[in-house]
Amino acid sequence: MPDYDRLLRIRTLGELKRSGYQVLPVKEEIRRNVIRKLRAGERLFPGIIGYERTVIPQLVHALLAKHDIILLGLRGQAKSRIIRMLPDFLDEYVPVLEGSETNDNPFAPISRYGRRLLEEAGDEAPIAWIHRSQRYGEKLATPDTTIADLIGDIDPIKAATRRLTYADEEVIHFGLIPRTNRGIFAINELPDLAPRIQVGLFNILQERDIQIRGFPVRLPLDILMVFSANPEDYTNRGAIITPLKDRIESQIITHYPRSLEVALQITEQEAWTERGLVRIHVPRIYREIIEQVAFEARQSEFVDQKSGVSARLPIAALENLISSAERRAILNGEAETGVRVSDLYHTIPAITGKLELVYEGEQEGPLAVARLLIGRAIVARFREYFPDPNQKPDGRKPYQPILDWFAQGNTLSLSDDLPGEVYRQRLESVPGLSALVDRYPRPSNDWERLSLMELVLDALHQHSLLGRRDLDEERTYMDLLGTMLSNIRPGDEPSEEDDE
Repeated sequence: MPDYDRLLRIRTLGELKRSGYQVLPVKEEIRRNVIRKLRAGERLFPGIIGYERTVIPQLVHALLAKHDIILLGLRGQAKSRIIRMLPDFLDEYVPVLEGSETNDNPFAPISRYGRRLLEEAGDEAPIAWIHRSQRYGEKLATPDTTIADLIGDIDPIKAATRRLTYADEEVIHFGLIPRTNRGIFAINELPDLAPRIQVGLFNILQERDIQIRGFPVRLPLDILMVFSANPEDYTNRGAIITPLKDRIESQIITHYPRSLEVALQITEQEAWTERGLVRIHVPRIYREIIEQVAFEARQSEFVDQKSGVSARLPIAALENLISSAERRAILNGEAETGVRVSDLYHTIPAITGKLELVYEGEQEGPLAVARLLIGRAIVARFREYFPDPNQKPDGRKPYQPILDWFAQGNTLSLSDDLPGEVYRQRLESVPGLSALVDRYPRPSNDWERLSLMELVLDALHQHSLLGRRDLDEERTYMDLLGTMLSNIRPGDEPSEEDDE
């Protein structure tokens, strides 16, 4: 590692020469640091989960090959997060000619300013040291982005005050990319750039020639270009032009978590769950249901699969789940509580905003689609912990005491803000419910036991073995036949079609 305590005291070009310091091209610098981290066994992209055998090795290969890179994938696949970690592979500090707009290499400046400074000051040219955080630039591509934003434009005021012609290089006001010379520049959502702007980029990538208002400028930029995009087939907003795509050496495909376990790790890392005010117990099966909602959405016939379902959905949903339980505990003056089925349905605002629906989904409505996805997730995860109630001939046996109790005309009403002790009493009034939960998932405490007891009732409803009537903030479980009868309004007469 360089001795920065010594290097940062260097203030002139002559001192830099005498120190023996060598300036490496930025891609070579990154390659050297990748090799150093690999040899030291360091984790190259800390906090990135699920890409250990797919995306990260491809990224490492591209950096070792000194390639410009594009990350191609759907929303919420950590593309921007990965890109913003790339500056960690730069040296902590590098020298530049002081006052240079383009981070000029003291030994080989690219700007007119830098070249003139060396001509006039020689070894006395002043040196500044910039941190790697100053060597990263980023632009979100939008249709109104211009060549002036990215590359530069002629500054008439500068020309007038310095009495220069427009043919003089010093009248140029440099854009974002030249100002990130000797660093990393990222463009997010590349297809949103207009094709003519993309043409300017592929000249930067390969020929290094640009034209600013017809004036040709040779800019041998030393830069790593990184892009992100949704696959061309998945967006109607634009596409990457073929010549530009051809000049980006490595195209790396990202993906969503491929297993529930990986998804759980990501959400656990990213979600704000430890609030400190109320102790909230969240059984693992509830966390799995939250993750399963995203998996169900990614294969739902109501959701536009071309848009994707972001990994931010379960993160936001888990936070809403805990907030719902936290609110109830605060209202009831409780210092401890467990999540409930009602809290699952209070995650709907975190779901609806992250789904793009197809026509059939729009017809159903976002709220109905979100409820459907939660129901499917409950069924999928419930069967991993409990016997399948629909499996014949023995599937219903563990649930028979519960079903018999409801068949006798009993009902159970649970409101969202029910105090913990009342909630316990009502659930324990259902014969066989507590014993069933103790037999299968084996909860670690009473709060988890109660959470699982209500989940059993809702799962039986999802399997069409119990009815459920929702009224404002209250849910009433009853025999399925009772639900059908309650839906018949008094005075309704069967039609002739019904008789037939």
